[in-house]
Parts: sequence; C-alpha cells; structure tokens
Amino acid sequence: MTGKTGVPGDATDADDGMGTLYVVGIGPGLPHAMTQRARDVIRYADCVIASNLYQEFLRQDGTIPPESRTESIDQEAASDGGVAAAAAADDVDEWEPGKLGTHPDGDQVEIVRSSMGQQVELAREAFARVRAGQDVVHVSGGDANVYGKSDLVYLMAEEEEAYDIPIEIVPGVTAALGGAAMVGAPLSNDFCTISLSDKWRGWEEIEEKLQAAAVSGFVVVLYNCWRDYERAIEVLREHRTDDAPVAIVNDAGRGEAGRNLEDETYTLTTLGEATEHDDKVSGMGTSLIVGNHETETWENDHGEFLVTPRGGRDVDDF
Repeated sequence: MTGKTGVPGDATDADDGMGTLYVVGIGPGLPHAMTQRARDVIRYADCVIASNLYQEFLRQDGTIPPESRTESIDQEAASDGGVAAAAAADDVDEWEPGKLGTHPDGDQVEIVRSSMGQQVELAREAFARVRAGQDVVHVSGGDANVYGKSDLVYLMAEEEEAYDIPIEIVPGVTAALGGAAMVGAPLSNDFCTISLSDKWRGWEEIEEKLQAAAVSGFVVVLYNCWRDYERAIEVLREHRTDDAPVAIVNDAGRGEAGRNLEDETYTLTTLGEATEHDDKVSGMGTSLIVGNHETETWENDHGEFLVTPRGGRDVDDF
C-alpha cells in the first residue's frame, strides 16, 4: 500500500499512482474477531473512515493509534496537503478533516469519523483520496455485504462515474454467524436473513419475505429487531409451530464490550413465547434466530444450545 511496508499485495490492478478503496467488514468490532486481511488493510491504510464506536474497538490492539497518539488536523493544512480534494468540488459539502494518528513505528493514518448522514460526502471524499494515491478504508460492522456499506460504494461510483476507482471488499463475520456460534449449530442447514428495517422498503414487502421463508422451512435470522419484531414473530407463527426454538442474541462476539445489555448474551425460547422477552430485545445489536421443524434444543454440562441437522443426517452418515 502507498508508501508503507508489511502489507499483503493488493488484490486489485490499480493504475500507477492510484490508491485503493477498501470496504472492510470488521465483525462485531473487537480486534480478535477480525480477519487478518481486515486487520492488515486497516493498519496500513492512509485514511480510515469509521464510527466512533468502531474507532474505539480498533484502538484496543493498535490497529489504529490510540487517542494519546492522535492530533487534530485543521482545514487549511488538510487542503494544502491535498487530502481534502473532494471538498473543492462545487457539489460537495465542506469536508471536516479527521485526526492524524501516529503508530509506534512512525506510520501515520488519518482517522475520519463516519456518520449516518454523511455517507455520500464520505464516498466522494474517498474517491478523491484514492485518485490522489491514498489507500482508504471504509469500516463496516459485521460483513460489508450483509446490510453493510458495500452497495453504497458501488452506487456512488456509478453516480459519480468513478469507473477508475479500484474497490476491494474485505469480508467480516456478520451477526447471523456470530450469533449462531454462540448458541450452537442452528444454521447447519438452509437459512436466510431478513432485515426488519422499513427505511427503504415497506412492511408489505418484509411480510412477504417472512411468509416465504417460513413456508420454505428456512431457519430465519432477523436483523434490526428493534423495528416491529413482535409483528414479524406473528407472521412467522402463521406458518410455523409455536414450539419452534428461538434464540434472542445480543452483541454476539463482543463479550463484555456488549452495549445493549451487560455483555453478549443469548436467551433460548420458543416462537410462541418470543414476544414475552421484550427486555432481551435491545437495539441494533439484537438478532433473532428462528428455528425450523428440524431444529432441536440440545444440552450438556455447560449449557443449552440449538442444533439444526444438515438434511436430517446422523452420525452414521459421516
């Protein structure tokens, strides 16, 4: 990567002098849950765009420098350095520089705060930086392709006719997989994910997907359960028995850093009783895993878990 050492070769064939735009899924956010590729790309980037929460997580093992090794960048210095090139365009809002962080080995990285209302401006700024030769990382929680930020990057590249920009998506562990690992083996057969967010689609479409998933026998993982999860459960109950196992999972993979409850937790219940656990459904970090007719509850000396056999096979099939 640009002017730095110790990084695996780029997967893209960037033109000479061109950087790369990486959209990096970091899983639940804690350093131990990132892939090595994600860690390396972030560690050696010229610019990292991340929310305050993910910045906090990335500082825990030095993937980005700690607050004590960062300093503010004023607008004039940023413009003189050519890193705020997008702000010079007529159709882009004024760019707010990030903070300059210095790693113990002297490598420097600009750390920019990502906010929900500024994604378009952030994408334009990233394109300008890549054209100026910088490697830019746009951090996404979980996996960037699962209700993450990867689609916006491509939509913006089309909108801006930025066909020259090299783009690489670096995968991460999404909540469905992290939650499944916590509760056992509920996704060992066919499953699907459905977001309950109606920000871009109406409830009628969400309901149709819930009905189709329930009828088809998929294990269903519900995202954005802070929106109408009770309503979703009622739809699933129309096509699935009330004794179908359900796991309510909070902050899978975050351990004691969980922000919804005290730490990462899961509660096993049934479809018929799922809505009786409102106190366990707490914000965007909550997901629900709804089992099918084959999903069973399994216990050992260490806890209770969910298991969905793959095609009903048993030990002899191996």
